Amino acid sequence: MDVTIARWRLRTQRLTEPPARTAAEAIGTLLAVQAENPAQSAWAVAARTAAPDGSELAALLDSGAVLRTHVLRPTWHYVARDDLDWLLALTAPRVAKVTATQLHGDLGLTVPNLDRLTTAVLDTLATTPDRTRDELAAAVRDHVPALAERVTGRLMMLVLAHLELDRLVCSGRPRDGDHTYALYRDRVGARADAATFDRDEALATIARRYFTGHGPATVKDLAYWATLTVTDVRRGLAAVGDELESFDHDGRTFWHAPGDAPTGPGRPDGHLLQLLDEIYRGYQDSRWVLDAEGVVPRSREATIGIALVDGQVVAGMKRTVTPSSVRFDLTPHRPLSAAERRALTDAATRYGDFLGRPAVLTGAG
Repeated sequence: MDVTIARWRLRTQRLTEPPARTAAEAIGTLLAVQAENPAQSAWAVAARTAAPDGSELAALLDSGAVLRTHVLRPTWHYVARDDLDWLLALTAPRVAKVTATQLHGDLGLTVPNLDRLTTAVLDTLATTPDRTRDELAAAVRDHVPALAERVTGRLMMLVLAHLELDRLVCSGRPRDGDHTYALYRDRVGARADAATFDRDEALATIARRYFTGHGPATVKDLAYWATLTVTDVRRGLAAVGDELESFDHDGRTFWHAPGDAPTGPGRPDGHLLQLLDEIYRGYQDSRWVLDAEGVVPRSREATIGIALVDGQVVAGMKRTVTPSSVRFDLTPHRPLSAAERRALTDAATRYGDFLGRPAVLTGAG
């Protein structure tokens, strides 16, 4: 059954046919796509589309139709502009406790000093939007000289993440490949306040969107993915449960969109993905349906990528991009069959075509 669930998720997430028609549809299907590493997360989006093209996502980020900002767990995600405000209003209060603890506890920043840094960032972006983190750090040092020595890279990273969660700043237009920041009100619009935000409706929406875009998955999977309590997830699920279907396996209840499970492998059957890809990072409670044979070490994650065949992790993967090629070095967890090697060679070719470079696959045997 684990293999069936893994295949099902590949199809739900558009990694097997039918693919999403566009990058916007791929992101909308998943609701949010982890994007800590822009160079690799671009493939996470493109791999789910019918005709992978990096310019699609680039155009969405430039226009602001998609934002790359901190939401859900305290890391970057790609989120459609139309989904960002309610998603932050729902999930940010718990996540912001993490950044607040790091700012005030770990770094010893007082609330008045955070307010001073916030004012400096917002004033800078009001007059000169689309600034990089380094540019904002320089501006903050000029605006608040008394704190200049404390404005390190880590402090700015945390301050900006905190302001993203507070819906004051978000991603601006990328500039020469660099991430920038802009005012939230300019890129997204007005924030929903307590009078206009319906939390119960948001809980229902996130349950519907997650289980239809990531399913089959469990209540604990969604609680992890969105930094919500299990109680909140169950509350949202209760509101939309009649729109979904479920089954029990291995002591868990899995929820999904109505429809039949796949009867065999999907196409394409091989994938080379970053470890942060939603097919892996989008779950915690039931993540290891990706390893029905139990061959993947459960120790600390040591690889930066995974190689899958038919929804099963068969090897760790390291990607190296050079001006003339892209190399994928595999570390198999068990001997690979000829069919698995062909599937991964095809996956490497697709990825290489996306990057516009010939692909080299090593370690497959």
